Formats: sequence, structure tokens, C-alpha cells
Amino acid sequence: MSHFAEAPSLFSDLDDVTDVTPLQKGRLPSYVRDHRKRLRARFVEGGASAVPDYELLELVLFRALPRQDVKPLARQLIDVFGDFNRVLSASITDLQAIEGVGEAVAVELKVVEAAAHRLARAKVMQRHVVSGWDALLNYCHTTMAHRETEQFRILFLDTKNTVIADEEQAQGTVDHVPVYPREIVKRALQLNAASIILVHNHPSGDPTPSVADIAMTKQINTAAKALSITLHDHLIIGRSCELSFRAEGLLAD
Repeated sequence: MSHFAEAPSLFSDLDDVTDVTPLQKGRLPSYVRDHRKRLRARFVEGGASAVPDYELLELVLFRALPRQDVKPLARQLIDVFGDFNRVLSASITDLQAIEGVGEAVAVELKVVEAAAHRLARAKVMQRHVVSGWDALLNYCHTTMAHRETEQFRILFLDTKNTVIADEEQAQGTVDHVPVYPREIVKRALQLNAASIILVHNHPSGDPTPSVADIAMTKQINTAAKALSITLHDHLIIGRSCELSFRAEGLLAD
């Protein structure tokens, strides 16, 4: 089993530092430096599609482990969690259960995940939901598809169907999340929202709605209608696809 020593700083990479002595830089074997340079060049020239998951993960790990060959650790993380997205979505506790993953590596991975979430969210906020539907679905998948527990989110829209707020209403277990229709409608009124979109994930990967999902959606729809708030849709996010209540005819007007 390979052992990995954490770097003292999250933001140092000896390949990129010019004010180090030859001895210091020599701590990184030449074959590792050459591999890093080739991998970076391939990424710059071809983008993410030019590198497989474990090499994309290597590029991230370069920063946290500047003096190590990170390929074995990258492969191990992919083997344990399944793919690049699931590695980033794993909890810090689960990440640190892997030999070679200390605080620096775990934090580096979670920073990349947070950056991806913010980038996806920026493409949704203050945008017209119809023209930005693909971006909305991408955001939901980025933030929810690989979670190990259920999460329930609400997108609040104004009278022009522009997203004015995106809020997490609750978190639950692997197959249940508590939802309170009264709190959802109350929050919509506080934000002066004209309509809402419900979103939650199924950690199992199957977006098929349960009997409880359908019943809960009807309760929220009834409560919203009573206060002239429109429930546009309820999206269930699976591992690789989503289900729309409206598209499936499960949302009565």
C-alpha cells in the first residue's frame, strides 16, 4: 500500500514555484514532474474530455500533495467511490477513511466541489426558468445526483418566471426527507414568489416517484393554490436522469 504525506500548505505546488532551491525541487522525482507536465499539457490542449476520471483527479491532487506521485491515490479513490463526481461528493469523513487522504486532500476536493456548485448555480439564479431549463437541470444534477442522503430544495420564481431564490428546505436519510407544505408556502410568501419548483434527489439513483412523493406533492400543490402560488413542477433527480412530475402527468393544474 502506498503512503502519502500531506503538504504543509493547500496552495503550494513545487512545480509552479520558482523561488526554491534545486535540492528542494529535487524532492519530486523527475519522472513524476514529467508526468505532471504532460498531463497538464494534455488537459490544456484538449480540456476535460482529453483525460479520464482518475487523471482529472490527479490534477486536483497535485495541489494538495505536491511532492508525491498521486496516481495510485487517484485510482484508489475512483475504485472506492466509483467516479470523479462521487469522489467530490463524498463526505470529508468518508474521504479521510481512505489511506493517504488527510485534511489537505479532503478540503481540496471539497473546494472543487463547492466551486462546481457555485458555477452551476450562477447559471440559474436571476435567469428565466424556461430559457434556462437545461442549466437548471444541470445545476440540480451537479448538486444533488451523487448525494448519499435525500435533500429537498425549492426554487422560488417571480411573476416573470425568473429564479429569485434557491433554498434547501430539508435533508433526510437514504430514502426519506421531511417536508412541511406550510413552511414552503410561508417562505414563498416571505420572498413574494409567484411560483415554485420542487426538487429532491433519490440516492438509489432511480427517479421513480414513491407513493409518499406523489402524496406530498399534492399537499404542497393544494396549499400553494390556496394562496395563488403556482407549483410549476417537481423534479426528482436520479443518478443519471431526472423525472418531471409535470411531464409525467402527475401534477394536476
